[in-house]
Amino acid sequence: MPPRKKLSTTIGANSYDYLHRMVKAGRAESVGEAVDKAVEIARRVDSRATLERQTAAYFRGLTPKAAAEENDLEDALSAESQGMDFDQP
Repeated sequence: MPPRKKLSTTIGANSYDYLHRMVKAGRAESVGEAVDKAVEIARRVDSRATLERQTAAYFRGLTPKAAAEENDLEDALSAESQGMDFDQP
Protein backbone atom coordinates (compact mmCIF):
# COMPACT_ATOMS: atom_id res chain seq x y z
CA MET A 1 0.00 0.00 0.00
CA PRO A 2 1.36 3.44 -0.88
CA PRO A 3 2.30 5.66 2.04
CA ARG A 4 -0.60 7.59 3.45
CA LYS A 5 -0.66 11.38 3.61
CA LYS A 6 -1.95 13.44 6.49
CA LEU A 7 -5.01 15.54 5.68
CA SER A 8 -6.45 18.07 8.06
CA THR A 9 -9.50 19.96 6.83
CA THR A 10 -13.02 21.01 7.65
CA ILE A 11 -15.90 19.37 5.79
CA GLY A 12 -19.65 19.82 5.69
CA ALA A 13 -21.75 18.21 8.40
CA ASN A 14 -23.54 15.96 5.89
CA SER A 15 -20.24 14.71 4.48
CA TYR A 16 -18.92 14.08 7.99
CA ASP A 17 -22.04 12.10 8.89
CA TYR A 18 -21.81 10.12 5.65
CA LEU A 19 -18.20 9.12 6.33
CA HIS A 20 -19.03 8.02 9.86
CA ARG A 21 -22.03 6.03 8.61
CA MET A 22 -19.71 4.23 6.19
CA VAL A 23 -17.54 3.21 9.13
CA LYS A 24 -20.49 2.18 11.29
CA ALA A 25 -21.91 0.11 8.42
CA GLY A 26 -18.60 -1.69 8.02
CA ARG A 27 -17.98 -0.29 4.55
CA ALA A 28 -14.75 1.28 5.79
CA GLU A 29 -12.49 0.61 8.75
CA SER A 30 -11.84 4.27 9.48
CA VAL A 31 -12.90 7.74 8.42
CA GLY A 32 -9.66 7.99 6.45
CA GLU A 33 -10.51 4.83 4.53
CA ALA A 34 -14.04 6.15 3.98
CA VAL A 35 -12.56 9.32 2.46
CA ASP A 36 -10.34 7.18 0.20
CA LYS A 37 -13.36 5.16 -0.95
CA ALA A 38 -15.43 8.29 -1.60
CA VAL A 39 -12.60 9.84 -3.61
CA GLU A 40 -12.18 6.58 -5.55
CA ILE A 41 -15.87 6.70 -6.50
CA ALA A 42 -15.60 10.36 -7.51
CA ARG A 43 -12.53 9.59 -9.64
CA ARG A 44 -14.33 6.70 -11.35
CA VAL A 45 -17.32 8.93 -12.14
CA ASP A 46 -14.98 11.62 -13.49
CA SER A 47 -13.07 9.09 -15.63
CA ARG A 48 -16.30 7.74 -17.09
CA ALA A 49 -17.48 11.26 -17.92
CA THR A 50 -14.14 12.01 -19.61
CA LEU A 51 -14.34 8.79 -21.63
CA GLU A 52 -17.90 9.62 -22.64
CA ARG A 53 -16.88 13.09 -23.86
CA GLN A 54 -13.88 11.74 -25.75
CA THR A 55 -15.93 8.96 -27.35
CA ALA A 56 -18.61 11.41 -28.46
CA ALA A 57 -15.95 13.72 -29.91
CA TYR A 58 -14.39 10.78 -31.78
CA PHE A 59 -17.68 9.82 -33.40
CA ARG A 60 -18.56 13.44 -34.22
CA GLY A 61 -15.22 13.77 -36.02
CA LEU A 62 -15.60 10.72 -38.25
CA THR A 63 -15.91 11.07 -41.98
CA PRO A 64 -19.09 9.57 -43.45
CA LYS A 65 -17.08 6.60 -44.78
CA ALA A 66 -15.44 5.96 -41.40
CA ALA A 67 -18.81 6.29 -39.65
CA ALA A 68 -20.28 3.67 -42.01
CA GLU A 69 -17.34 1.35 -41.24
CA GLU A 70 -17.90 1.85 -37.50
CA ASN A 71 -21.59 1.00 -37.95
CA ASP A 72 -20.71 -2.14 -39.90
CA LEU A 73 -18.29 -3.17 -37.16
CA GLU A 74 -20.91 -2.50 -34.50
CA ASP A 75 -23.47 -4.60 -36.36
CA ALA A 76 -21.02 -7.50 -36.81
CA LEU A 77 -19.97 -7.43 -33.16
CA SER A 78 -23.57 -7.29 -32.00
CA ALA A 79 -24.54 -10.23 -34.21
CA GLU A 80 -21.58 -12.34 -33.03
CA SER A 81 -22.24 -11.61 -29.37
CA GLN A 82 -25.92 -12.59 -29.45
CA GLY A 83 -25.15 -16.21 -28.56
CA MET A 84 -22.68 -15.39 -25.81
CA ASP A 85 -23.50 -15.69 -22.12
CA PHE A 86 -21.51 -12.88 -20.49
CA ASP A 87 -22.44 -14.14 -17.02
CA GLN A 88 -20.45 -17.33 -17.51
CA PRO A 89 -16.70 -17.36 -16.82
